[in-house]
Amino acid sequence: MKLILFQLSKTMELVSLSMKHKISFSYITLFPDLIRHYLSEALLSKAEKNNILKFNIFNLRDHSETKYKSVDDTAYGGGDGMVFELEPLVNCLASVKKEIPDSKKTHVIFLSPQGQPLNHQKVLELATYDHLIFVCGRYAGIDQRFIANYVDQEISVGDYVLSGGELPSLVLTEAISRHIEGVLGDQVSSQKDSFSIEVNGLLEAPQFTKPQKWNELSVPETLTNGNHQKISEWQKNVSILVTLAKRPDLLNQKIINWLTVSDFYKNISESDRKNLQIQNLGEKLKNKLTVCSYKGTL
Repeated sequence: MKLILFQLSKTMELVSLSMKHKISFSYITLFPDLIRHYLSEALLSKAEKNNILKFNIFNLRDHSETKYKSVDDTAYGGGDGMVFELEPLVNCLASVKKEIPDSKKTHVIFLSPQGQPLNHQKVLELATYDHLIFVCGRYAGIDQRFIANYVDQEISVGDYVLSGGELPSLVLTEAISRHIEGVLGDQVSSQKDSFSIEVNGLLEAPQFTKPQKWNELSVPETLTNGNHQKISEWQKNVSILVTLAKRPDLLNQKIINWLTVSDFYKNISESDRKNLQIQNLGEKLKNKLTVCSYKGTL
């Protein structure tokens, strides 16, 4: 059953597959322990031990030439907060790059609320690099001359402000690492995540595990019948419905057979709708059908 016509090229489909190369991450930070503690646990630590990922943490203060190892100063023009100075940033970046062979594809990223919004496609793009260098700001920011002349890209993890770039750098590390072959126990997992090609850039269908029934809360029957074709069709339809309920913006420009999806929705029990969090979609589906009918795309 063709519910969705994929518009992405075969090339883009290949990009979504796991990257078959090792990748290094370097962090320029005032708080190396914040990053070090996180990287010492779970999948990232295991991937480093298996020589799939490499992590290098650089303390910005080690590259200050002042007596007290200061790296910031007051801002020209006034304003509250201190600004990272240009010289220690340049010195630290030079030290990072000394350890990188010229043949390696390197990218310098400054984590900033002014940067490009992070999304799945950006993660896949960054996963193609051999070495990523994260510059983690603090306080009132960093000298603009460093951003303009030494940074390849500014990236934002959302329209809000944090106290520093360490957490955003770890968000990128987690997201990118999932697409490096060998990091996950089952690499197919990343290819079926929300936003991936496998689900046409939509949200993934919800997951259930044992027991099959608990306090009158049951797993949808289709998932327990062992018919893999029907399960696949169920997951594709539910993926669309969940996206319609939670992130309708992701449906823009998608070619979807809304008549088939609407018929599928009618056959879902009220209890399953509640557990899947897709109640009260009747009006939204009716609007989709009206638009399709008007455009002659039913």
